Amino acid sequence: MTKTANKGEWSEIYVLFKLLGEKQVYAGDGNLNKIENLFYPILKILRDEKKGHYEYTLEDDIVVVTEDGIELLRRKVSDFLEKAGMLLSIIRQSNGAFVAPEIEQFMSEIHCSNIKAKSQKKTDIRIVIHDLRTGMSPILGFSIKSKLGSDSTLFNAGKTTNFTFVVKGHEFSNSEIATINAIKTRTKFIDRVMRIQEMGGKFMFKNMDDPICRNNFILIDSYLPSIMAAILLEGNQGGSKDLKILTEIIASKNPMRYDMTNNQKYYECKIKNLLVASALGMVPHTPWNGKYEANGGYLVVKDDGNVLCYHFYDRNLFEDYLYYNTRLESPSSSKYEFATLYRGQDGNLYFKLNLQIRFK
Repeated sequence: MTKTANKGEWSEIYVLFKLLGEKQVYAGDGNLNKIENLFYPILKILRDEKKGHYEYTLEDDIVVVTEDGIELLRRKVSDFLEKAGMLLSIIRQSNGAFVAPEIEQFMSEIHCSNIKAKSQKKTDIRIVIHDLRTGMSPILGFSIKSKLGSDSTLFNAGKTTNFTFVVKGHEFSNSEIATINAIKTRTKFIDRVMRIQEMGGKFMFKNMDDPICRNNFILIDSYLPSIMAAILLEGNQGGSKDLKILTEIIASKNPMRYDMTNNQKYYECKIKNLLVASALGMVPHTPWNGKYEANGGYLVVKDDGNVLCYHFYDRNLFEDYLYYNTRLESPSSSKYEFATLYRGQDGNLYFKLNLQIRFK
C-alpha cells in the first residue's frame, strides 16, 4: 500500500538515505554554509519500526540488524546514495502530499516501514556518531528541518502564546475602538497597532496569558517575558519580522536598562537561549524542566540537497543558525483571539499580540 506524505515528511527518509550513503555529516555555520574541516562520522542510525527496533550500521556495506543482534541484510552504500538522489528529484518535482512507490519498494527491502519514524516530541532521528574531538560515540537525537518544503515552525502559536498589553495615553471612545477593530487590511495587526499609537495610545506590557508558558520563559530568564513582549511590539510596527534585526533594535533601545558599558549582548544571549530551548525541548503549554529532548541538535536539509549538522556540542554554531534564520509570524487572530482592542472589567483598555516563531 502506497503512503502519502508531504515534502517535510519525505525529507526524513531522504536524510536517512543521504547519511547512510555519505557515512558522515558536515557541520554548518549560521548562514547555512558547510564548514569543510568540521564533520561527524556516522556509525549507525537507529529506527523504531512497526516490527521492532532496527539498527542501520555503517561498515563497508550498510548492515541492517535487529535489536536481538540478528543480521537481516547488507546493501551497498551506493544503493542508498542512488535512492537519495532519486528521492530528492521526486521531492523537488512534487507539490503538496504525494506518493513515491519506487522509494517505498526500497524502503520495504531495507525493513524501513515508516516514512516518518516513531519519535517523541523534538526527536526525528537517532544517530550514533563518532566525535573526533572527544573520542566518544553517543546516541544522539536530532530534529530534522528541511528547506525543500514550506518553512518550519520553531515556536508554535496558540492562545497560550498571547501577550497582553495595557493601552494607556488616550481615552478611546467606543466608536474609536470599533474603528480600530474594523481594520481588515492584509497587514491588519500592524495597521491596528500603528493606528492606536497615532491616536496617542501607548502599549505597556502586562503579562503573558498562559502561566505555564510564562513560567517556562522565566525558567530561561526572569526578564524574558518582558524582552519578548518588546520584540513582539516592535515586530508589529511595520518594520522587520527578522528576529535578529528585532533583537538588535530592542538592544539599542535597552528597555531593561542593562549596563551597556562593555557592549555585552544581553538581549541576543537571552533570545538565543529561548531559541535553543524551543528547538530542543520546550513547548508552550507543557511545564518544562530545562532538559533537552533532541539532545544532538538539528539536521538541516538545504535547497541543494546537502544535509548540515548543527550539533549541540558546537553550541555557538547552533545558536547562530537559529538566530540568523528565524522570524516572527502572526497566525490567525480569530483562532487565537488577539489583535483586538477591548475594555476589561477593570475599565482599562487591552490589546493582545501572539508569539509564533518560524524559520525563514
